[in-house]
Amino acid sequence: MTTSAVLSRDPSAPFSVEEVQVDAPRAGEILVRVRAVGICHTDLATRAAGGPDRPLLLGHEGAGVVEAVGAEVRTVRPGDHVVLTFRHCGSCANCQGGRPAYCHRSIALNQFGSRRDRTPRVSVAGVPVRDGFFGQSSFAGYAITTPDNTVVIDSAVDPVVAAPLGCGFQTGAGAVLNALRPAPDARFVVYGAGAVGMAGLLAARVAGVRQIVVVEPNAARRALALELGAVAALDPAAGDTRAAVRESTDGGATHALDTTGHPSVLAAATAALTTGGTVVAVGLGAGVPDIDVRDIVLGGKTIRGCLEGDADPHTFIPHLLELHAAGRFPIDRLVADYPHTEINAALEQQRDGRVVKPVLTW
Repeated sequence: MTTSAVLSRDPSAPFSVEEVQVDAPRAGEILVRVRAVGICHTDLATRAAGGPDRPLLLGHEGAGVVEAVGAEVRTVRPGDHVVLTFRHCGSCANCQGGRPAYCHRSIALNQFGSRRDRTPRVSVAGVPVRDGFFGQSSFAGYAITTPDNTVVIDSAVDPVVAAPLGCGFQTGAGAVLNALRPAPDARFVVYGAGAVGMAGLLAARVAGVRQIVVVEPNAARRALALELGAVAALDPAAGDTRAAVRESTDGGATHALDTTGHPSVLAAATAALTTGGTVVAVGLGAGVPDIDVRDIVLGGKTIRGCLEGDADPHTFIPHLLELHAAGRFPIDRLVADYPHTEINAALEQQRDGRVVKPVLTW
C-alpha cells in the first residue's frame, strides 16, 4: 500500500512529508486506514532522542477504519472504526489484574521494533523505516497494528475527536477518574493546561468537582480553562504558586494532577496539598523533586505516578466517548485539525498556545 507519511529524518529539522510503502498485514496484524492522529508530547520527545537510525515514523494517537486483518485476528474486522492506543501483552500479572499500562513487556512492545523475521512493515524508496512506535506508528495514511492496541468505537464518532483518546486524553481523564477519584467537595488543582491537563479538568467536572484550579503559564489556555469550568487560573510567573494555590483552595488542594514532568512543579504541588491530600504525576520528566519529607509525613500526603490513566483502553475509551456523546466530556473544545502536510504549522501553533491538541488528518 502506497501512502503519504510524516517522517523525521533529523531531530533538529522539520518533519518531512514523503511517500511510503506499507506492507499487507501478517497473521496477527491489522491494517488500519488512518483518518486522524493526534500529536503528543511523547512523539516530540522521542523524535528528539530517537538516535541516529532514521527515518523515524512516529504517531501513537491514531484513529481510522480497519482495511484488512490477518488470518489470526478475531476481535476486529474490515470496516470497523477504531482508536489506536498503547500495546500490552495481555497475559502478565498486571495485564491480568486490569492494569495493562504497567504490562511487564510494555517497554519492548511500545518502542520501535521490527517484525521477528526482520521484514519491513513500512519502507521509503526501498529503505526500511524505523516504525512500530506504540505498535502503530500512525503518522501515515495506513498503520499496521495488533488486536491489543486497536479499540473498536462507534462509526458515528468524529475521528479528529476520538484520536487523542489513544493517549493524551485517556491519560488526563484516567488520572482523575481512575487514580485520584475526587468527590464533588474536592479541591482539585491541575498543573499544566495542555491536552492532558485539560482532559483532567473535564474529567473532574464529570466527577462533579466544583472547585477546580488550573496553574498554567499561557494566557490563552488559562482563559479556556475558565470557560471549561475552572474557578481560578493562576499564572506561575505571577508569584509564589504554593501560596496562590492555597489561597484559591481554602487552605490547600485535596487532589492535584501534575502534567508537566518538572521536579520543581511536583514539589510545589506537594507542598500546596492540604492534610491528607494526593498528587498524581503523569509527566515523564527527569530529575529529583525537592520534597520535604517532614511535610509528607506530618501532613499524611500521598504522591503517586500514573501511566496512561491507569486505564484499560478497551473499556475506558468507549466510556469516555459515551460521556462525550452525552455532552459531559467536551473534548471537541480541545482539538484543532490540520492536513498532515501542515504538521510543522500545527506544531508552531501548539507551541504558542493557540492550539491545545493538534490533530493531523489524511
